Amino acid sequence: MGSFLSSFLGGSTALDSSSSSSSSSESSRVMSFHSTARWQLHFNSCKESSQLKMVVDFAASWCGPCKLMEPAVHDMATKFTDVEFAKIDVDELSDVAQEFSVQAMPTFVLVKNGKEVDRVVGAKKDELEKKIQKHRG
Repeated sequence: MGSFLSSFLGGSTALDSSSSSSSSSESSRVMSFHSTARWQLHFNSCKESSQLKMVVDFAASWCGPCKLMEPAVHDMATKFTDVEFAKIDVDELSDVAQEFSVQAMPTFVLVKNGKEVDRVVGAKKDELEKKIQKHRG
């Protein structure tokens, strides 16, 4: 039942864990999406909040700076429990990356009310954390 619910909500299941980092996907608050339809369903459900609702991490499996940022993103997801963290692999969901005009990795898009309010391009941990803080309220 847990994996069904996780699958329905778009999170990683045991089947996707082979592509996960060394940290356990069960303890992570970062949801990975592997289908455009599941991403759209989740994104549309998050549009009605006036607070910073989501940080979308656009990354690629071959991207060194993306891998360097992964532990920091997981730490921020644990720290900012009122904000959702989503991860999109630009090679898997290139249409979603194109929709957000992603041109470099990693790109972090901060979303409020279903609209982009800010972004950080590159492995800039401190800048990302400051922008999350700024837009949470």
